Amino acid sequence: MLNREKAPIMGVWNGVGGKIEKGETPDIGAQREVFEETGIEVETFFSKGTVTWETPEGELDGIYVYLYMADEDLKYETPKKTREGILDWKSIDWILHPLNLGIAEMVAQYLPVLLKKEGNHAFTYKNGQTFIS
Repeated sequence: MLNREKAPIMGVWNGVGGKIEKGETPDIGAQREVFEETGIEVETFFSKGTVTWETPEGELDGIYVYLYMADEDLKYETPKKTREGILDWKSIDWILHPLNLGIAEMVAQYLPVLLKKEGNHAFTYKNGQTFIS
């Protein structure tokens, strides 16, 4: 996970990722962003759906969500300081612990569903409410 150095979710743990560049598919963009932020070349990952929300300006924004299962023999020393923030491996139990206030709010809400249910999901956040379809 990445503890972001910059807004909008500065100082909390979140998944790695970023913007899709012009001409990229969401899959290619996800692979590129993971490599740029971590140096890890991801080949096998799982598309799990989308998360959308309304910005304070009233515009719709969102992300594609992917899960990646790292091989147990992957050698990647953490914590690691990068230009984006601090990278570190976190256990699922730690991420989803009900008293954990250090995780991005939306991650704590949608990750349990993504881990338990197969298929793609759509999560929409509006006026502090979460809608799952």
